[in-house]
Amino acid sequence: MTDISNAELAAMIDHTILAPTASEADVRRLCAEAREHGFASVCANPVWAPVLAQELDGASAVPCVVIGFPFGASATEVKAFETTTAVAAGAAEVDMVINIADARAEKRQALVDDIKAVVDAAHAGNAKVKVIIETSELTDDQKVLACEAAVEAGADFVKTSTGYSSAGATVEDIALMRKTVGPNIGVKASGGVRTREQALAMIEAGANRIGASKGIAIIEAGEAGEGSY
Repeated sequence: MTDISNAELAAMIDHTILAPTASEADVRRLCAEAREHGFASVCANPVWAPVLAQELDGASAVPCVVIGFPFGASATEVKAFETTTAVAAGAAEVDMVINIADARAEKRQALVDDIKAVVDAAHAGNAKVKVIIETSELTDDQKVLACEAAVEAGADFVKTSTGYSSAGATVEDIALMRKTVGPNIGVKASGGVRTREQALAMIEAGANRIGASKGIAIIEAGEAGEGSY
């Protein structure tokens, strides 16, 4: 397995805090950690968007919030409004959950319309969109359909999981998603990525972003051999 430097790996990690019990102090701590380690973003619930924007001002890490989280079962109009509000509050990236029932029913156009409403709201404020398809709830054909819908809707990334379902990211799903979306759309592995070895396996399979609450442990695991990478 090809290894990469700590700095390169950190720049692919969304430092994540999505527990409903997370406090403002917890969110501010993650922002400080993101500054220190050079993570890609701090990903939190939408209520924390102003705090993220304040704490990450001038940092390489950007504010990221989740939309329609964790079940994706909000009305499309609500997701779009939630996105507009979050971006106005400072979010530079949004991770939206698709309508999982529509994916399971293979309602392609409904998926496209739902995702596009969020994409349009986010892109209007120059924010990027990652589309969470919740892979553990879908067949391979449904995963492909959801990824194709995200591409058609203009999303910037597809993402495996919320972390709140029965399972998280797998190497097989990352490979399938990358094959489906091609080279120009991001693929984010999220859910259960806790070690450097797991993160590197996801990257090797095609991921270029990792969602993790254990980002520091993932980075620190490579410190001893940093000079040999």
